[in-house]
Amino acid sequence: MSATFHIPGLILTEHEFQVPLDHSRPDGQRITVFAREVADPKGRDRPFLVFLQGGPGQEAPRPHGVPYQPGWLDRALADYRVLMLDQRGTGRSTPVGDLAGMTPQEQADYLTHFRADAIVRDAEWIRAALGVDSWSVLGQSFGGFCCLNYLSQAPEGLREVFFTGGVPPVGRHPDDVYRNTYVTMRERNRRYYQRYPGDRDRVAAIVDRLEAGDLRLPDGDVLTARRFRQIGNMLGMSDGAERLHYIVERDPDSPAFRHDVAAAMPFSGRNPLYAVIHESSYADGHATRWSAQRTLPADFESDQTLFTGEHVYSWMFTDYRELAPLREAAEILAEHEWPVLYDAERLRACEVPCAAAIYAEDAYVDRVYSEETAALIPTMRSWLTNEFEHNGLRAAGDRVLDRLIALTNGYA
Repeated sequence: MSATFHIPGLILTEHEFQVPLDHSRPDGQRITVFAREVADPKGRDRPFLVFLQGGPGQEAPRPHGVPYQPGWLDRALADYRVLMLDQRGTGRSTPVGDLAGMTPQEQADYLTHFRADAIVRDAEWIRAALGVDSWSVLGQSFGGFCCLNYLSQAPEGLREVFFTGGVPPVGRHPDDVYRNTYVTMRERNRRYYQRYPGDRDRVAAIVDRLEAGDLRLPDGDVLTARRFRQIGNMLGMSDGAERLHYIVERDPDSPAFRHDVAAAMPFSGRNPLYAVIHESSYADGHATRWSAQRTLPADFESDQTLFTGEHVYSWMFTDYRELAPLREAAEILAEHEWPVLYDAERLRACEVPCAAAIYAEDAYVDRVYSEETAALIPTMRSWLTNEFEHNGLRAAGDRVLDRLIALTNGYA
């Protein structure tokens, strides 16, 4: 199914594809995967660039007409037409929701089909359906994890690959990953309080207020101190310190504080996949067993003014009412032995041109492991920079993508 629309400066073609839930059972249950094709009116015959967004569990961005579209899209459309995939379970693709009516084991079994390997199988299904010989792929954050799986699983479908803040570790245990991210978050907290020294007392007062009484978010959930500390996730973005400060400066009993905190929460029922399968994104042949929770450093346990980052904890499926229907399934998935995501030998034999923006101080995808993986790929040209944070593609997308295109063409 497809439909085409014209908006200022762009032509949008919307596609819906029926794909197997489990690609190893092509005759089994089907789900819908939605993709939006975005083209310059004069570029409808240009080669495809598939955009794989961050997450897991986040839908593709919604393009606006010129001049309001993301900067990277402007740059992309000069050379490509862009296919924005609502990764399975997100956006207009078949939603996950709370999987009501399933047993916890059935929920867990269903959720095993939403990692990068399944997303890549969807992309290959769509490529065949559109009759495309090969295409380019741009992966932001978790989208980069999908790109690396693509290079491991189906490199014949790729012309070139661009990574932005998303070159994952290969073969590393999730515990290694989360230990490193806590080190980065400790430094992010230090810088935050150095910039806003009065905020440490404000945060301590907010924590005291949350531990003393019943402060409810607009959806009725009780705001716990440990849940409040999760808004430190924003400290990995270029504007994160300011956004956090403007929340902390408010009176915690004000309606504005409650609404702003709710909006800043990184995990919610709107995006359940982000919580329930996040750690599995790093499970390259391992069980996670609540890795971030087990590796939580002592100072993060004792100092309630330290904000946490992109870390998932088992208590979230109690504190977040919208996640509670998946609590038992999340426990099952924490013990699940996940298949290997990446093929190191195949990566070493890679012939697909690749370029990666590796952010030197990335709070989400560890720089050391990104460089380690990049070194496996003989065709990879890496750009290590501290000019941008994890959201570099959103903050300065035209510059970032232009540099990556130049790298794959040998001009940078």
